[in-house]
Amino acid sequence: MRHEFPILAQTIHGQPLTYLDNAASTQKPLAVIEAMDHCYRHEYSNIHRGVHTLSQRLSARYDAVREKVARFLNAARPEEIVFTKSTTEGLNLLASSLGELVLKPGDKILLTALEHHANIVPWQRACQRFGAELVVLPINDAGELDSSDFARYLDGVKIFSAALVSNALGTINNLAPLIAEAKARGIHTIVDAAQAVAHLPCDVQALGCDFLVFSAHKIYGPTGIGVLYGRYELLDAMPPYQTGGDMILSVSFEHTHYAAAPQKFEAGTPPIVEVIGLGAALDWVTDKGLANLATHEETLRQAAEQALTALPGLRIIGTAHHKAAVISFTLDGIHPHDAGTVLDQHGVAVRVGQHCAEPVMRRFGIPATIRASFAAYNNHNDIERLVAAVQATQQLFQ
Repeated sequence: MRHEFPILAQTIHGQPLTYLDNAASTQKPLAVIEAMDHCYRHEYSNIHRGVHTLSQRLSARYDAVREKVARFLNAARPEEIVFTKSTTEGLNLLASSLGELVLKPGDKILLTALEHHANIVPWQRACQRFGAELVVLPINDAGELDSSDFARYLDGVKIFSAALVSNALGTINNLAPLIAEAKARGIHTIVDAAQAVAHLPCDVQALGCDFLVFSAHKIYGPTGIGVLYGRYELLDAMPPYQTGGDMILSVSFEHTHYAAAPQKFEAGTPPIVEVIGLGAALDWVTDKGLANLATHEETLRQAAEQALTALPGLRIIGTAHHKAAVISFTLDGIHPHDAGTVLDQHGVAVRVGQHCAEPVMRRFGIPATIRASFAAYNNHNDIERLVAAVQATQQLFQ
């Protein structure tokens, strides 16, 4: 499988590239690179606006990807799939449009203490705009949601938005029962699947959620394209987020009639070739088998955690019972940014910092972590090089 990712053949500072920054963005297989290259070379045109062959042909391919995404998420119909530019844009869309539909002064929005900033800041803005209040479900010392008293947090809540997998710690949240309990109270539910989509099934009907968002670049696809799933009756009721071409039925200087969802939320020329890349990425994952990839990644995570915890002065941050392929850790006496710089000298690419999850760092009383995250193309050699590089880092700072 590794040979399908050409970027991994290079060396960094004379060392084989050990790419363990997959939680930030995954590398792209040849299937995705070649699909996008072929589109630019042989198929490119603007879509939905032309009667000529190129436009008609690429429009059909573009629309087929929407159907493919719907099948991948087990959505009820393709019209429940909105193309965005990222998870972040999808969450901002919901904070604006869903907020306008359902929020009024005094209402509450429930988040968890594990959220990425993209699932915090848009809701803070919504609270300011609509007079709502933000409520936060806490986590325990293992980095797991403390949902033992979940019902107490639901009073007055209109929207519950939560990550399926923590990008900072790798915790897999068991959201389905929480979603069911929230929906029984008439609460609108949102799943941030950015960190989950490449590692476990994101079946919207099994989850029971009203909305789900993810980015293609987290699942071997290109940047600049994301997905928002929404129950159609809610999408139909929500006002547009942005306005312009392609999201209208008719325009006069007196009044505009909007198109139906999903087009209502897709103003302007879309990221056409990126959508083709997303389709190729989903084909690649489906061909390999998501369950097979998840098993492989879990084997690597367990082996890496076992090897890392044997090192003195290393502390794993986030020890949840159920985790995705993410390991966050600190080294005694060494700032994560310094550690990341030294690891890079050994060809090991990890992410250091707060991972856009400053409240998580604050919960554990640390400024930042070193985060190693695994994907389909990683192997046990990558673990050996990571551990050796960490040991070299510790020796350098002795």
